[in-house]
Amino acid sequence: MNAHRKMDKPDTRNRLDDMSQGLVGTAMDRPDGPLKVSGQATYAHEWEVPDMVHGVLVRATISKGRVTDVASDEILADDAIHAVITDDRLLRRPAQGGANEAPPQGSKQVDYFGQPIALVVADTFEQARHAANNLKIGYETEGNAAFDPEAAATETDKPEDDQLDQGDLDQAMRNAAFTVDQVYRTPGHNSAAMEPHCAIASWEGDKLTLRGSYQMLNFNINELADALHISADNIRMLSPFVGGGFGSKLGLSPEAVAAAIAAKEIGLPVCVTLSRQQVFETTMRRSETHQHVRLSCGEDGVLTGLGHECLVSNLPGEEFYEPVTQATHFLYGGKNRKLGIEVARLNRTCGGSVRAPGEAVGMQVLENAMDELAEAAGIDPVELRKRNIPEQHPEKDIPYSSRRFTEALDEGAKRFGWDKRNAKPGNLREGDWLIGHGMAGAARINILSEAKAKVTLLANGSAVVETDMTDIGTGTYAILTQIACDMLGLPADKVETKLGDTDFPAGPGSGGSWGASSSGSAVFLACEEIRRKLADKLGSDERDLELADGKAGTGEPAQSLAVILDGEEISAIGHIEPGKTLEDWQQATYGSYFAEVAVNAITGETRVKRMLGVFGAGRILNEKTATSQCYGGMIWGIGSALTEELAFDNRDGHIVNHDLAEYHIPVNLDVPQIEVVLLKERDEFASPIQAKGIGELGICGAAAAVTNAIYNATGIRVRDYPATLDKLLEGLPDQQQ
Repeated sequence: MNAHRKMDKPDTRNRLDDMSQGLVGTAMDRPDGPLKVSGQATYAHEWEVPDMVHGVLVRATISKGRVTDVASDEILADDAIHAVITDDRLLRRPAQGGANEAPPQGSKQVDYFGQPIALVVADTFEQARHAANNLKIGYETEGNAAFDPEAAATETDKPEDDQLDQGDLDQAMRNAAFTVDQVYRTPGHNSAAMEPHCAIASWEGDKLTLRGSYQMLNFNINELADALHISADNIRMLSPFVGGGFGSKLGLSPEAVAAAIAAKEIGLPVCVTLSRQQVFETTMRRSETHQHVRLSCGEDGVLTGLGHECLVSNLPGEEFYEPVTQATHFLYGGKNRKLGIEVARLNRTCGGSVRAPGEAVGMQVLENAMDELAEAAGIDPVELRKRNIPEQHPEKDIPYSSRRFTEALDEGAKRFGWDKRNAKPGNLREGDWLIGHGMAGAARINILSEAKAKVTLLANGSAVVETDMTDIGTGTYAILTQIACDMLGLPADKVETKLGDTDFPAGPGSGGSWGASSSGSAVFLACEEIRRKLADKLGSDERDLELADGKAGTGEPAQSLAVILDGEEISAIGHIEPGKTLEDWQQATYGSYFAEVAVNAITGETRVKRMLGVFGAGRILNEKTATSQCYGGMIWGIGSALTEELAFDNRDGHIVNHDLAEYHIPVNLDVPQIEVVLLKERDEFASPIQAKGIGELGICGAAAAVTNAIYNATGIRVRDYPATLDKLLEGLPDQQQ
């Protein structure tokens, strides 16, 4: 049985609120939690595959050119070495998220420093690593490599779909009572997921099993099949547990194809795991940005003009570019608008999706500029934002779906005590520490993605949920279990959710914050179909069916599901597709951030003392996992504001700080007590379960609240992220005496 729905009209039924089991929305513990804390959850590198050997990637030490020679004879003389793989099917780059086909292949052409060019396979990882480090490679270099995006103006592209020139922004700037015209820069970021990338490939005849750490198996299986020139029907991919991704595992990475080729060639299972340095150099980076923002408003603070023009970078030939202006298009009004993106073509590690691509860096800059405009106009920053929330999309003239932006601003201000803020910069001090308060808005586009899930109500009255959807630490196991429990009236211990197996129906994958609402809707639809079959057995209408604690009550004494099923089982596949509601309504999630910082007037050290986030993201499916996602996003925002940046050597384009010792993410002592408030909301346009994505919302603008607070503390505007000590020292009052 299939239950299919295309989201062409809003779903106003609000069914999950009426279910008797009452698990959806609660802070139910993760079913997978005990497995993880006890070490029983099997991550990619932990599969015990008999006779497995190990491969280590060899990477280029030039930034542009060709490989002319791989001196493998000496390496292969060692009996412990099984092979040196230089197959033309090796990936030069990772696949972009949702590519659904192989990325550029062929190990001879070199596009960037650190690019995979060969694989050494040995009995042990240590032997393979030693041989890989000693493999001699001959190169022919090309001298016109590009490393600096702002110096590569002649090598830029302007994507046509991301250029907007509406009205006359220049005239609006000239006529405005108040303006902001500033350039802001953000550095590149790395996903730095806890679990490094890994793939274990094993063949049985023409059938390949690949155990790996990937976010979107529905696409990854086709990318792998295309790269190997085989049918996807001959591949099974397994990723039941993924130790974080943040975009780096959206598309297939070089280790997967290398492991599969090597395993086929030598006839043994091959494990290829990336070191932390290799993760930084061979997977996705977030592009650095150069953002020119222009804002104009009248005496009343209402925007008359909005400009947001950005320069980002990527490798030649890559279609992906950081969509910096994604939220700028719909968040605030202003009829005179100029938005655009240029892409510099560089010989740097591949640019791609990192958590909240676009808004993570675009929103923090836009919210810095709004803070500057608020000060120029003498209007409270919260009030300025509220005055500029448009009734209709300012460019497309379409309505918004549910939008709790105003409520998030007001609730955040109330809970934080914003009315007690001293608006004059540098006017609040505690000993050597200057105290400041800042805020910012949050916004992230919402997407519904095609998804399928199979639900089976077993004869014993328990249920199984199956989908190739992944759980990258975000709570998929919990959320899908909760939905099935409520729809079928079962306690949590009577539902088993199985994920991360391409033998299951294709889910949407973990990315874009669409996973929970999309896969959750597929489970919901499958359960609705099962409910209809149960109602038929009971001779009742499905809408009247009351299910709770494994029993059905329809006005008569409740019967157990096992008795009703009478030895049978009922299965259904739920299938959700996006439709007109995604095109005809602007869908997004919204929020606000408020931060208090202390800046040492002598050293420039910044400490975030407290931080509050208020978010509206449709129906909250699990209060605990949603709150944790917001915690994580806000912590990332602290890192983006204060410490986090990829440093490149512009002599050859290599990443200087390619490990967690030098790439400074926030640690415990950097993070204060964080408070998260989730607003009650239902979005009937977003999905049948009225939920929207929340996984990325928590980062979108968070850094701006911190740097706006730094300005309030010191009077120093940091427009070149991160706000490190050197950018504060000269402007501090104690340094000017």
